[in-house]
Amino acid sequence: DDSPVDRALAHVMAEHALPRAFIDALLEGFAWDAEGRRYETLSELNAYAARVAGAVGATMSALMGARGPDALARACDLGVAMQLTNIARDIGEDARRGRVYLPLAWMREAGIDPDRWLERPAFDDRLGRVVARLLAEAEVLYRRAGAGIPMLPRDCRAAIQAARLIYADIGREIARRGFDSVSTRAVVSPGRKGWLVLRALVGRPAAPAEEREHGAAPPLDEVRFLLEAAR
Repeated sequence: DDSPVDRALAHVMAEHALPRAFIDALLEGFAWDAEGRRYETLSELNAYAARVAGAVGATMSALMGARGPDALARACDLGVAMQLTNIARDIGEDARRGRVYLPLAWMREAGIDPDRWLERPAFDDRLGRVVARLLAEAEVLYRRAGAGIPMLPRDCRAAIQAARLIYADIGREIARRGFDSVSTRAVVSPGRKGWLVLRALVGRPAAPAEEREHGAAPPLDEVRFLLEAAR
């Protein structure tokens, strides 16, 4: 359709030479949601997160002028980490809509039948272990993403660092609540957000050792198609 939104998007993509694959990936992720797709493994879940969040991170990085492969890989890390955090936070809300995004294999390993659980969603220690496992994966990606902040233009770093710190803190709030995201929904308090924004403004995005360790880390396999499209 030749709508104003389509024209505006086409203009931005042309002006900034954005790969069409970034937008196509996001739309594909939306289509997977519309299908009600579930994810058997972490890799399958990461493939979904790469589309609905990693592609957004790559797009933002490119718009900010950080188009190198390492910068894009770290931007994708941050997007995927945020999506995994969203999933861990919204388990109860999603379940009440008949959706489950947790890796089904992990649920079965913990002794939970996903279909039966969806009939009567409830929290127990088994589910808590699955949530903790997912948040541990996200935490690794947040650390990797931190090494990408110095690759951004100086005037963009604080905003992205603040988003990284606040989202990572959602995971810690979930942990403080015993990993129960069924009967409660974790939020970061306004005061805590203010403190994290201040940290982002005055603190160093990543320690030098972390920059060396994570800055050139290989991208997640599930986001490689985005990086290849940007070459």
